[in-house]
Amino acid sequence: MTVSPRRSTWPATTVVAHMVLALLTVIILAGVRQLGTDLWQIFAMAGAAVLLHVGAVVAHRRPWLGYAIGALAMLVLVTMPSLGWSPSMLPSAVCFPLMLWRLTSLVSVRSSVVALAVAVLGVVLTELVEWVRQPPDTPGWTRLVEGGLLMLVVGGVWLAALLLRRRHEAGRRAESERLAAAVAEERASIRRDLHDVIAHTVTVMVARIEAAGVTTADPATRRELGDIAEAGRDAHQGLRAMLATLGPATVAPRADSRPGKVPISLDALPDLVASAASPLHAVTFAEVGERRPLSLSAEVAAVRTVQEGITNALRHLEPPVEVAVRLRWTPAEVVVEVRDDGGKGGKALRDVGSQGTGLMGIEERVRTAGGTLSIDDGDDGWALRARLPTKEGA
Repeated sequence: MTVSPRRSTWPATTVVAHMVLALLTVIILAGVRQLGTDLWQIFAMAGAAVLLHVGAVVAHRRPWLGYAIGALAMLVLVTMPSLGWSPSMLPSAVCFPLMLWRLTSLVSVRSSVVALAVAVLGVVLTELVEWVRQPPDTPGWTRLVEGGLLMLVVGGVWLAALLLRRRHEAGRRAESERLAAAVAEERASIRRDLHDVIAHTVTVMVARIEAAGVTTADPATRRELGDIAEAGRDAHQGLRAMLATLGPATVAPRADSRPGKVPISLDALPDLVASAASPLHAVTFAEVGERRPLSLSAEVAAVRTVQEGITNALRHLEPPVEVAVRLRWTPAEVVVEVRDDGGKGGKALRDVGSQGTGLMGIEERVRTAGGTLSIDDGDDGWALRARLPTKEGA
């Protein structure tokens, strides 16, 4: 199993902790030497203490190797004869549970259980050795108390490291989900903008080409313009199919206020309407009442509603078509209405293939801006109507 620990520098507190533990260990070893412990035992325990500190340093980059060094050092301490105390209680032995913490926080749960089992086995071995060595008059419960405390330390360190790791993993998952949602939202926003802008432009181009084909007297030119219009409609269908790969337009749109993006303005509506007009498409614009300030999201929704209404009328209805765009202002709201006459012969639909999702996007924009969208299907045509609150009525 490959472990990839995070790379970090040693904090000053860690260095100080190593120095303090090492100093306390030296003091204790000097004390037990005065009590009559053999010199070779002192050197063996000192070597084990050095291994524990080395293992802790190695575990910072290679946790399994560091843990193995620490386990070997603890085994040396356990097997050392002592004068009524456990050598595993040396201050430097604190490095071993720290290595267990490090390992548990980096490897899989199954591997950390193996590391915990090694630590538990070490505690059991320690108490068995000490129980065999203890004088006959020593109460047996002392070994149980010491063993219980060591088990509590080992188990507590392992459980705390595991819980902290799972908390960090949950935080990373939440961050990953947040980023995925942001990407999905951005893709949906791009999809809506592409649909609103490019689809409208292509539809207007096709409508003008068809109008030019009707007014020309040259049959060859008429056929050529008809072929161009048909190619434009095919391109429109291909565009919709491509946009569908970006995902459904069900993500709530943001107010289009990202840095570097030019806000859409109601002042652009007259030019938008004029660009859609042709000899076969009478598109008019009228504004009634005193204009009131709108929020950015409401202004975007108003412009996109007009754009979508004109696009649908020119795309779905057989010309000649009349489209009327009206804005009616009150202090509390603005009513944006795009009404058509149903096309040639009244509601004459053109076969344009599968239906798009433009109206779904418009409905979401209007709803996000605090308004409502309605579609009236009358005998004399369709009316797309959006009611958006002004800043005074919001």
